[in-house]
Amino acid sequence: MIPRLHVVTDDRVLARADFAAGALEALEAGGGRIALHVRGPRTSGRTLYRAAAGLVRPAARTGAWLVVNDRVDVALALGISRVHLGGRSMPAGVARRLLGPDARVGRSVHSAAGAGGDHGRIDYLFAGAVFATPSHAGMAPGGLGVVRTVAAASSAPVVGIGGITAGRAAQVLSAGARGVAVIRAVWDAPSPGYGVRCFLDSWPEE
Repeated sequence: MIPRLHVVTDDRVLARADFAAGALEALEAGGGRIALHVRGPRTSGRTLYRAAAGLVRPAARTGAWLVVNDRVDVALALGISRVHLGGRSMPAGVARRLLGPDARVGRSVHSAAGAGGDHGRIDYLFAGAVFATPSHAGMAPGGLGVVRTVAAASSAPVVGIGGITAGRAAQVLSAGARGVAVIRAVWDAPSPGYGVRCFLDSWPEE
């Protein structure tokens, strides 16, 4: 099963002095119900490696998914079998050959057209941006319609992303998403653990 809550980092989050402690708190709060994505588009490979390396054992202990975004080389170096690819990343089939047949591979798309291509080798899709978000300030939000159209075009589970709060999550799930992906709703909460619990406490256990 694809986790319902995907907690994603960005360069700002990775640069925090308390990132490791906050990530551990999120993992403890979410356990097997979350995926923690180590993502930093402008962060060095060395820093990404160190950030992910410190989370391998805590993720395994709590049962959470640990996902490396874009940097398949970092995932390979650490023996992490879950990666998430962007529009400019390598093809999913190549990533899967590198990581092995048991790898979990996701990809970000912004429309039903993007849901085509190599989605047959994709385990899940991020669809968005659903709502306006500083992470993609130049992108007009697609609203719930982007979730509906991507879900209709793909057999892979869809995860909505972009400006999603705990209060908006139910709308996204009702539009056909398997789950939601968030940055600020967790990392800018009073604590990452609190941010995770705000989502999970409103959803039934599976």
